[in-house]
Amino acid sequence: MKLTVNKDFLNESIQHVAKAISSRTTLPILSGIKLDASFSGLTLTASDTDISIQSFIPMEQEGKEIIRLTQKGSVVLPAKFFMEMIRKLPSDHIEIEVSQQFQTVIRAGSSEIQMVGLDPEEYPLLPEIEEDKTVTVASDLLKTMIRQTAFAVSATEATPVLTGVQWILNNDTLKLIGCDRHRLAQRHTPMEADENAQFSNVVISGRTLNELSKILPDGNTLVDMVVSDNQVLFRMERILFYSRILEGTYPDTSKLIPKSFQTQMVVRTRELMDAIDRAYLLSREERSNIVRMAMIDHETIEVSSSSTELGKVTETLVVSGLEGELLKISFNSKYMLDALKVVDSDKVRIGFTGSMSPIIIQPEDGTPILQLILPYRTTN
Repeated sequence: MKLTVNKDFLNESIQHVAKAISSRTTLPILSGIKLDASFSGLTLTASDTDISIQSFIPMEQEGKEIIRLTQKGSVVLPAKFFMEMIRKLPSDHIEIEVSQQFQTVIRAGSSEIQMVGLDPEEYPLLPEIEEDKTVTVASDLLKTMIRQTAFAVSATEATPVLTGVQWILNNDTLKLIGCDRHRLAQRHTPMEADENAQFSNVVISGRTLNELSKILPDGNTLVDMVVSDNQVLFRMERILFYSRILEGTYPDTSKLIPKSFQTQMVVRTRELMDAIDRAYLLSREERSNIVRMAMIDHETIEVSSSSTELGKVTETLVVSGLEGELLKISFNSKYMLDALKVVDSDKVRIGFTGSMSPIIIQPEDGTPILQLILPYRTTN
């Protein structure tokens, strides 16, 4: 294998696929990046068995030469060393030459690096996915939906399926749900799809989705989502992102969401966030994260937290549209902040069905997001 490639294109592709490299792999070859050079372009592949990412560099783009290929071939190069070296090389063009026993020489300007490559035949094949269930989503919408749900997944492996976000495509609606038993984040959007493309229990790891989000292009670029029995593929223009579907049945979270509220109020998102953030500083020192909210009257609420050693924080906020019974309620301030941070509306509507029932947060601008937080029982 011998070729010369534009450094910027190569570096970008390496950064994309490197997100699938794990330091904990049991297969030594998976600590490398596989390079396949053909007369159509250069393909880079990385995998940790849960995630596999493939990035393609074409021979030319918009009439500009990107790759000059002398001899096609394949090699697997150690990811960390290869990634760091390419990033630091001085030249705009990089020559890669692979000889016997996969000995690799990389030349750029006056630099020459020799690397020990591995046999690409030993690299695992990418999953084969049937194209039966395919839906196309705009990348900026996909990014937003992941941001608004993936934060709420469980951080512990006690129930593995809850470390993922559930994807449901049903009745022309795509819905994403993240839940860790103490909170829930749900976002849906209208989606035209073939009847055969519908799916319900597709659960993708929150960590995987955060990595996908970093790769998704900005703007309104279309992304194909292809679903099979145990794998899902996100297909972009020059990137293939494969993820394993988590095993297990996701709990029916619809039963947690109240159908009506005994108390509702509307409050400015930023003001509520800032008040809870200041109260959170004290509750964090107490290692409880508990913040209390008291409804003083139908126009005023009080947000407070206290510490036996440090003192007390009390904030008074003006709210609008406070209807129903005046309540006092305690909640995890970090969970509330996480929920408010992903709401892009100036105001939020918060619904309560009692001091020990779920708190429901929704944007006042009608964006189809629903956040649920379970309250705390406190002695006072």
